[in-house]
Amino acid sequence: MTSDFELLEAWRSGDTAAGNELFRRHFRSLARFFFNKVDEDEVEDLIQRTLLACVESRDSFRQASSFRTFLFGVARNELLMFFRRVRGRKVVDLSSSSVIALGTSPSRAAVRAQEQRRLFDALRELTADQQTLLELHYWEGLRGPELAEVLGVDPTTVRTRLHRTRRALRSVLDGEGGPLDADEDQGS
Repeated sequence: MTSDFELLEAWRSGDTAAGNELFRRHFRSLARFFFNKVDEDEVEDLIQRTLLACVESRDSFRQASSFRTFLFGVARNELLMFFRRVRGRKVVDLSSSSVIALGTSPSRAAVRAQEQRRLFDALRELTADQQTLLELHYWEGLRGPELAEVLGVDPTTVRTRLHRTRRALRSVLDGEGGPLDADEDQGS
C-alpha cells in the first residue's frame, strides 16, 4: 500500500489519481474536524484548501511524525485563516475564543441524538483550541507528541491542557459555566 507521504509527493508531481486517493483516505477525518466548527457548506472547501496546502507546504513536513499530524496541523492553520477571513481581522486567538464567538453558526445537520447534540454544544462553548484538542485526541486518536505538534506547544504541556480541557467540558456539561479562563491555560 502506498504511504500518504508517497501519495502527496506523487500528487505534487501531477498525479491526480494520487491526489484523489489521498483525498479519499482523509476526507472523513477532515470532515469531522471542520464539521463542528464551521457551517456545513464551508466544510468541503476547507478540506480542499487543507489538502492543497499540504501539497504546497510539503517541504516543511519533516516526517518526524505521522502524515496525520502534519495534515491536522495544516487543517488547524486553514481553520485559523478561515476565521480571519470571516472576522475580517489579521489576529484570531483560537486558544481564547469559542467557535460561536468567532462568528460561525452551529452545524445544522451535525447530530440527531440528544446526547450527541449536548456534547457538540458543550464543545462549542470551549475555546477553539480546547475543542480541537479534545476532538483530535478522542475522535482522531492523536496522542501527546502529535497533539503538541498540531497545536504548536511543548509536548509536556499537552497532558495539562487535556486535563484542564476535560474539566472545562465537564463544567459546561454540568451547567456550571464556560471554558477555563484563557489566562489560566496559557501558563501551561
